[in-house]
Amino acid sequence: MTVVLDNAPYQRCSLVRERAAALGIERLVLPFYSPNLNLMERLWRFTKQTVPNSRHHASFVQFCQTINQCLDELPTSHREHLKTLMTSRFQTFENVSLLAA
Repeated sequence: MTVVLDNAPYQRCSLVRERAAALGIERLVLPFYSPNLNLMERLWRFTKQTVPNSRHHASFVQFCQTINQCLDELPTSHREHLKTLMTSRFQTFENVSLLAA
């Protein structure tokens, strides 16, 4: 089993490394800042762009309702945009002359 980790400090501690090794779990740690590799980061960026973050909300409840409305509309209003955003096509660095230099 391989677990993909986002490089949070608690995921790199010796306890986690030792426990994963004991359980036969391979840890695949992403680079420190790699939001393009994390689909949740893509979704969060889309949500922040869709729900203007400079808009004033009268209360925290209203703020939460606005975020929830955006998320509820993902499979309908935002479906076509998310088809291109939420893909698993990642850049690879195979056969790149820059790296061979």
